Amino acid sequence: MKLWEIEDLLQHNVHPFQSPKIQYEQYITTPHLAAHTLFTANQSYDDIENKTILDLGTGTGMLSIGSCLLGAKQVFGVDIDEDALKICQQNISNVEKELEETFPIELLQCDALQFEQMIKKRFKDNNHRIFDTILMNPPFGTRVKGADMMFLKIATELSNNAIYSLHKTSTRNFVTSKAATWGFDVKVVAELNYDLEASYSFHKKKSQQIQVDLIRLQRKKQQTKQLQPKKQIAKKRP
Repeated sequence: MKLWEIEDLLQHNVHPFQSPKIQYEQYITTPHLAAHTLFTANQSYDDIENKTILDLGTGTGMLSIGSCLLGAKQVFGVDIDEDALKICQQNISNVEKELEETFPIELLQCDALQFEQMIKKRFKDNNHRIFDTILMNPPFGTRVKGADMMFLKIATELSNNAIYSLHKTSTRNFVTSKAATWGFDVKVVAELNYDLEASYSFHKKKSQQIQVDLIRLQRKKQQTKQLQPKKQIAKKRP
């Protein structure tokens, strides 16, 4: 599928948060941002098609659905917010109906830290790195300091290969240097404009453009383990 086709399908079928919650820093991942993230991951690094994907903080499902459009083998969408997952499920149904196919997406309502603990408990003996690729548009940490790095650290614990994460360009040096200490090769693979529309009452402008980096983390070769899940993950559809 071509880049413009992915963006067009997401634009017309994936609806945003109805009442975004500031405590979770809920902002829609735009179709433009999602399409470029996924297309880069797939075309440049072969990290989407036929891969097991974790969308950590899936929100309304933009990255999960986009991954399926590019042929992901299995996608797990995790989010703490039940309301967001209901919208996500409807968005999945919208695209499935238009394309007349069923997507391999499983949704789980869970806090990111709790999800990490659950996976580690079920897959012991360091066999918990069960996801080939982890995708994230994490909170920037403006409400809860360090939330962006907490999400990134959790991803490094659960990925057996690659992580794609969006971060403010202004935090580039800190994010890349810190991630490098976790046993990963770190690269900024794209610089993108995040067109952030007004979502909360305190927003004074209709929209604001934020410069963001698409950062790719690749587990260093000596630490890479191609692992297969031995048990099923508990799944819940809202």
